[in-house]
Amino acid sequence: MIIGMEKKQGISAFEKYLTIWVAICIVVGIAIGQWFPVIPETLSKFEYANVSIPVAVLIWLMIFPMMLKVDFQSVRDVGKRPKGIIITCITNWLIKPFTMFGIAYLFFFVLFKAFIPSELAEDYLAGAVLLGAAPCTAMVFVWSYLTKGNAAYTLVQVAVNDLIILVAFVPVVAFLLGMGGIFIPWNTLIISVFLFVVIPLVAGVITRITVIKKKGMEYFNNVFINKFNNLTIGGLLLMLIILFSFQGETILNNPLHILLIAIPLIIQTVFIFFVAYGWAKWWKLPHDIAAPAGMIGASNFFELAVAVAISLFGLQSGAALATVVGVLVEVPVMLMLVRIANNTREWFKAT
Repeated sequence: MIIGMEKKQGISAFEKYLTIWVAICIVVGIAIGQWFPVIPETLSKFEYANVSIPVAVLIWLMIFPMMLKVDFQSVRDVGKRPKGIIITCITNWLIKPFTMFGIAYLFFFVLFKAFIPSELAEDYLAGAVLLGAAPCTAMVFVWSYLTKGNAAYTLVQVAVNDLIILVAFVPVVAFLLGMGGIFIPWNTLIISVFLFVVIPLVAGVITRITVIKKKGMEYFNNVFINKFNNLTIGGLLLMLIILFSFQGETILNNPLHILLIAIPLIIQTVFIFFVAYGWAKWWKLPHDIAAPAGMIGASNFFELAVAVAISLFGLQSGAALATVVGVLVEVPVMLMLVRIANNTREWFKAT
């Protein structure tokens, strides 16, 4: 399992200030789009089936290291303590996508109607839906560590959610987009999930098995995986620069929209955390299971959401912008929830 690695992981300074790095990428990307438009124009030519090849490569660099961390053998332990898994699965797949849709629809189409044109509101709703249907599979290891969560059980939760993503992500997204009156390009949606979930997941599993067989579990956890840490963040930041080089005009014309998108995303994140965390308290689960259960639902697999948004709606779409705002708010909001979880540890002492 991944327990040994978890004890040493924590959150790096780079990850802690990810919001600042994302903000810098916004500025750099917009500047490139305004002053060197030939760069996004050239990149836009490298597409296949509506999928940007340069962006796809960067997304694979982000997602593959995360898939390396998933040990599907841990799924065998699900039956031993099912309550935490039940909370995670129901919160992530039967509550979170629908509350995200409801909250985003309320803000984009009702409360912010005077500020957001209807076409952009549809795009922003689509981006929010993609975030809501993609529960966290990587950073949750960090949030679990910071709340002194049970590393082995967190691993089980992540493994189960990755399996569910394979079969549930497409129908959930399609259903909610359909409810919002948004056209669903089924072929692109299915291809996106295959490209950005199935392929890196299979590659991660094969690599994991091969390396462990040759070098052992200790080498894999403490040496091999660490080689990819900077690759993930670097791929994310480069991808954001490309994205914002396409989004520059939209942002410059609608700077307020970043804040308008962030508000419902933050409300949804905090709400879902307390749904899972409170449920765990009600079921009298220990804090080291309750905290990660809340974190995995609150945080998002934003790499997948960004990838699918770009594939479905394009680099210049409001949907892609909305998913990137999810990246922008993720770390500071999750650090706030980590603090809340740590400050309420005594709630679970009697359980």
